[in-house]
Amino acid sequence: MRMISRFVREQRRYTKDELKKRFDFDSEEALERFIRTLKTFGVLKSVRNTDVQQEMSDIADEDIEITDGTEQSGVCLYVFVYVGVITCGRRVIKVYPKYLLSKYSEEEKIDKMRRIVKVLERYSNSEEQIINIYNGDGDNKSFNLLAVILFLLKDYFEYGVYTNSEEIIEVNGEGDILWGKTIDESFALLSENKPYYMELYTRKTVDDDMDYFKRLHEYVITECSKQLKEAELTELFGLETAEISDAEMDDFGDKEYILEKIFKELNVQYNTRKQILLKTIYAYISQDKKLFDDNTGFSMYGTTAYHAVWEKMCAEIFDNKLNKTLRQLQLTKKNLPTLPMPKVDYMVDGKLIEVIGKPIWENDEKGISVPAQETLIPDLITFYEKDGEKQFIIFDAKYYNITLEKRHGNDVIKGNPGVGDVTKQYLYHLAYKEFLDVFGFTRVRNCFLMPTEENEIIKYGKVRMPILEQIGLENIQIRLLPGDKVAEMYLANQKMDIGLLEL
Repeated sequence: MRMISRFVREQRRYTKDELKKRFDFDSEEALERFIRTLKTFGVLKSVRNTDVQQEMSDIADEDIEITDGTEQSGVCLYVFVYVGVITCGRRVIKVYPKYLLSKYSEEEKIDKMRRIVKVLERYSNSEEQIINIYNGDGDNKSFNLLAVILFLLKDYFEYGVYTNSEEIIEVNGEGDILWGKTIDESFALLSENKPYYMELYTRKTVDDDMDYFKRLHEYVITECSKQLKEAELTELFGLETAEISDAEMDDFGDKEYILEKIFKELNVQYNTRKQILLKTIYAYISQDKKLFDDNTGFSMYGTTAYHAVWEKMCAEIFDNKLNKTLRQLQLTKKNLPTLPMPKVDYMVDGKLIEVIGKPIWENDEKGISVPAQETLIPDLITFYEKDGEKQFIIFDAKYYNITLEKRHGNDVIKGNPGVGDVTKQYLYHLAYKEFLDVFGFTRVRNCFLMPTEENEIIKYGKVRMPILEQIGLENIQIRLLPGDKVAEMYLANQKMDIGLLEL
């Protein structure tokens, strides 16, 4: 069966017939198995087929209809709650973010998806090399072959093939001189009481080209390259292929023998990178699976929480200061006699995020006072100076497709944050009000940051709550940021000029 590779959009509602046509299913049974698999791993949800759902761009918990099987065509709609790449049997599903609403060519989709994949890679990277070898958990756990293949290929192109070196001792070679061995085992000629050695023992280190693990690594890299190439994913992940071996798996022995050899090599290998590589090869060999096995081939590279990725990108490009100390921020207290004494002792080593106090639970009769474990935490806060004003900017990165429009003579809003999000944004201002006075901030700006497929920043209006507006809290402005531009700046470690937002 040929490979079938298709793009879908996150959060778009698809009918069962649309999925059948898009992924070229010729039987209902195969389609239902496909849907069940995607739902099992939490990347596909079903919602009731209503006019309201047809127009929605987000999904809420109460919208999800959980069923044991798949539903008849027309009864429900299917929603991909995932951004990234999924392989399911011989079908590759490339899910791009929900804010890309226009009809793009295949080349444009690949270009945008390639950028998204790079963002996902950077977002998931940590100080340690971590490979998500399994999808899901418990009974729904499956081997994530795609993640393993990507790790092995990236490791190969960065570090090269696995090598084991051996030391060779030569006579009059080009390596380091072994003076102890030379003095003990060579004859010296004396001239003016100085010894001269005609034969010097030298040592050099050479790679063993016939090493078992070097050849095994080359075989695995070749197999990974073939599978990624067959999936037409090399361009998307920005990887070259490396078919560097003609060997077959049988050339290395049966599976148990290979795994035993790797296990023994791990016991004598102390290089961290080589240990990780050997463990990954062990996992690859032990599973003995192909990426596009119709029965067991299911892999993922992406996230069901792209909102967290959007928050991270915004925090990076706007230089989030929440986790910086007052010393690092170089803030100094105002020394005005009319300024009331602050209720909080702002220590120079305290972080900006710690300024907001925690709720306190009290019982006066028992004399008990217990602070809560958690409190309000803004997405990101930054500073900006304009025309001599020291501005305190409170941002909230919202991964929403907001729409404000006229429809049938009525003002209509869709895809907007809820009242809880709005009130919290006001409360962040209130929570920092005393801090702003103490450190001389003269203006506050409050803003929701949402993605758009457009190429320019869009001033999309504001949201206000009169009951909080009237006590002097700043209304919340709405800015739509170009998703492509934000991703590019995040990948390049660049900062966006806050002045461009015109807050």
